[in-house]
Amino acid sequence: MAENRKSAKNRCQICKRPGGKVELVVAGLVRPVVEGLIKKSFTEWDSNGFICLDDLNRYRNEYVRTLIEQEKGELSQLEKEVLESITQHEILSTQVDEIFESGLTFGQRLSDRMARFGGSWQFIIIFAGILFGWVTVNTTALLIKPFDPFPYIFLNLLLSCLAAIQAPIIMMSQNRQEAKDRLRVMHDYQVNLKAELEIRQLHQKLDHLLSNQWERLVEIQDIQMEVLTEMRS
Repeated sequence: MAENRKSAKNRCQICKRPGGKVELVVAGLVRPVVEGLIKKSFTEWDSNGFICLDDLNRYRNEYVRTLIEQEKGELSQLEKEVLESITQHEILSTQVDEIFESGLTFGQRLSDRMARFGGSWQFIIIFAGILFGWVTVNTTALLIKPFDPFPYIFLNLLLSCLAAIQAPIIMMSQNRQEAKDRLRVMHDYQVNLKAELEIRQLHQKLDHLLSNQWERLVEIQDIQMEVLTEMRS
């Protein structure tokens, strides 16, 4: 760096101090990133001039501080985007049943309730109680003339009618359940696809962030090496 130190007739462009009082460095040897920072605050910068070592180190430190602040800002923005993606994912996942049930008619809702009741223990217990009572009333010796004696033909007719009515109701409910399952599967696919794209985007952002961090670390290391070289010379 000895050839970069100039005599007293040369002056620093920033502080205007002559070369006899401070150590000067040729402006053309300043790193481009640091030179860009100098040009922002000193518009009269001349690449053919000189800059003192004190001002150069001050701009170097300012550039390193700017890199660190930018890095913190990028991390904060990344965390914010992740939180927004998670929030949107939760809202999206809770709308399937509401969307499907909002389009059901009164008859469809009634058939779903009847199908749920027909497949419950409550229906089995009530149905068993009715059968037991029917058989008991029509077979007891206390009744002289039962209204449906053995083999309970009227009871069989009622059971056949009940089965004939209950079967299509259950089938309609199953068809709607299949439609709901298809809607849920399609929605889950959309959610999974959205999550996959977000994860891929996050990976890209992390790779970009790590790449920028590596470049900044290299720049900081180069600046430190320049400072150490100038201190040794």
